[in-house]
Amino acid sequence: MILRAIVTTLLATSVAGFAPSASSSRLASPLHSQMPPRMWDSMVDPTERSKACPWLPRPVNLDGSMVGDNGFDPFYLSSIPKNFAGFIQPPQWEEVEGISTLYWMREAELKHGRVAMLAWFGWLAADGAFGFPLRFPASVYHDVPSSYAAHDIMVSNGSLGFVLGAVGFLELCLSAVLVEVAKGGSDREAGDYKLDPLQLLKGKSKEEVDKMKLRELKNGRLAMLAFAGVVTQCQIGHTEFPYIG
Repeated sequence: MILRAIVTTLLATSVAGFAPSASSSRLASPLHSQMPPRMWDSMVDPTERSKACPWLPRPVNLDGSMVGDNGFDPFYLSSIPKNFAGFIQPPQWEEVEGISTLYWMREAELKHGRVAMLAWFGWLAADGAFGFPLRFPASVYHDVPSSYAAHDIMVSNGSLGFVLGAVGFLELCLSAVLVEVAKGGSDREAGDYKLDPLQLLKGKSKEEVDKMKLRELKNGRLAMLAFAGVVTQCQIGHTEFPYIG
C-alpha cells in the first residue's frame, strides 16, 4: 500500500513538471505579441504542398502558372523579396518598378540552360563524339589534345580573351531589355528575346508554344547537369569521349 502511494506521488510530480505554469504563460503572452511576424509565413503557402517536394509546403511564388513550374525550390530562394533592378542599373538613377526574384531567376535559368546546351554540344563535338573532331582549321586548335585541356591553352594564347570580350559586349546589349522591364515599360516574359529564325513558333497556338518552351526548359536543365557531369569525369582523368575510362 505504501509502495503504491509512493509510485502515484512520483508519477503525479513528473506529469506536473511538463505542465506550463500560470505565471510562465502570463509572461510569455506579452512577449510573443511583441515579436515581429516571421518571414517564413510570407514565403510559403501552408495550405498546399510542393509537387516536387511533397514533404515541404509550396513556395508562395511557385503557383504553377509558369511553364515548367513543378514547385521545386527546397531552399525557397524564389520567395525571397528582392528588387534585382540594381544589378543592371544603379537604383539612384531613377525610380523603377523593379525586377522580382522569380523573374530574375527564370531569366537566369533559361540563359544558363541555353549556354549549357551549346557548351555540352561543343565539348563533345571538339572531342570527336560525332565521328570526327569539329574544330577550327588552324593548327593551334587541332593540336589541342582535348576539350578539357582547351581552356588553359586558349587562355595562354589569348583566344579566350577575345571570347570574353565578345560575350561581355553581348551581355551589355541584352541588358537593355531588362532595363525596360525594370522601368515597367515592357511586359516581356523572362528569357524571351524574340529569337526564332526558323519560325518554329509562327502560327502556333498558346498550348503548342508552351509545349515548345517546356521542351527548351527541360533540355536546358538536363544540359546543365550533363555539362557538369562531363567536366567532373574529365577532372578525375577521363578526358576522351565517352569519358568513362
